[in-house]
Amino acid sequence: MTLHDDAVRVLKDWTAPDAPDGAQEQLRLDYLDHLVSHRDGLWRSCLPAHLTASAVVVDPVQGRVLLTLHPKVGRWLQMGGHCEPEDGTLAAAALREATEESGIPGLRLLGDGGGGPIPVRLDRHRVRCTGRGRPENVHLDVQYVALAPAGAEASISEESLDLRWFGYGALPELTDRSVRELVALARRTTG
Repeated sequence: MTLHDDAVRVLKDWTAPDAPDGAQEQLRLDYLDHLVSHRDGLWRSCLPAHLTASAVVVDPVQGRVLLTLHPKVGRWLQMGGHCEPEDGTLAAAALREATEESGIPGLRLLGDGGGGPIPVRLDRHRVRCTGRGRPENVHLDVQYVALAPAGAEASISEESLDLRWFGYGALPELTDRSVRELVALARRTTG
């Protein structure tokens, strides 16, 4: 199975969280349409949009979340980024990114209790990942929750300006609505 096939399977099987506006279901359908139209729809080179994978790292025992201060965006975000050829699945891409950017070995993606990791949310946002002076493009982000092992200590990577744990109720000012919604969902999901 290719990464493209896995992404189609994940999005076909995923049940969007109930929301009065149906926004998550519409994103799911939009992502699937993108993949049908673009066999290269998971790669950075696919413009004007491509899928990405991310994971919010949480420590539910301590009631905290690990966020990275992104150098290009200037905001506190979850770990994540572009899919790579060695990623066999979207979940593997999210876990790789979370591990690389957090420096925490032994992260585990939240699953459904039997079938492996499942996304918790989708987010579409405009970015400038192709370089300065280039037009903006769109990330179609598939978001997971990563559970940190007990006593996890983060280690900043070259991809971050800063890396810190925050209490669920004490997120920094420089977080956007998407990150706040993802953290709230992770908190509800992990108890």
